[in-house]
Amino acid sequence: MLQLENTGLIVIDVQGKLARIVNESNRMITNIEKLIRGSQILSLPIIWAEQNPKGLGDTVPELKELLKNNHSIEKFYFNALDNEEFKEAILKTKRKQWIVCGIETHICVYQTILGLLENGFEVEIAADCVSSRSKENSEMALAKLQNCGACLTNVEMCLYELMKSSKNENFKEILNLIK
Repeated sequence: MLQLENTGLIVIDVQGKLARIVNESNRMITNIEKLIRGSQILSLPIIWAEQNPKGLGDTVPELKELLKNNHSIEKFYFNALDNEEFKEAILKTKRKQWIVCGIETHICVYQTILGLLENGFEVEIAADCVSSRSKENSEMALAKLQNCGACLTNVEMCLYELMKSSKNENFKEILNLIK
C-alpha cells in the first residue's frame, strides 16, 4: 500500500508530437494532469524526465505548465536511472515507493520501471497515465512489468490510497480534482 510519506511521482517523456499520437493520448494527458495536480496537493516529490528534448520536443504545454516549479531532467537513456542526475534526484528524496506515468509504456516507462525495481524501489504504474503508439505494445509492457513485481494502479486509486481517509485535510480538493 502506498504511504504518503514514502511516495513520489515520476513523469516520463510526455513530449512533442509523440505525446499526441500515442493510443488514447487525450485521455492519458488529462489523467496525467490530474495525477500531477493530486501529487502537488499531497506534496509528493515529482521527478520529471524528458528524452532528448532537442530531438523529440518539449513536454506538452498543459503538463509543462503544471511542472514549471520542477526541474526537468534531460536524458538519452531509455532507462532514466542510467542518467546520473535522474538517479541522484530519486535518491535525494529518500522515497522508496514511486508512481510512474508517461510514454512510451513499452520503451522508456518499461526500462525505467525495471531500473527502479532493480534498485529496490516499489513501483506503482498509473495504468491510465501510460501509453504507446499501439495498445498492444502498452498491454504487453504492463503484463511484463507486473510479472517483474510492479503493481498497477490508476489516478483515483492511488490518490485515495495516499489519503487513506475522507478526514484527510486534502480530501475535498482531491475529490473535486477527480470529479
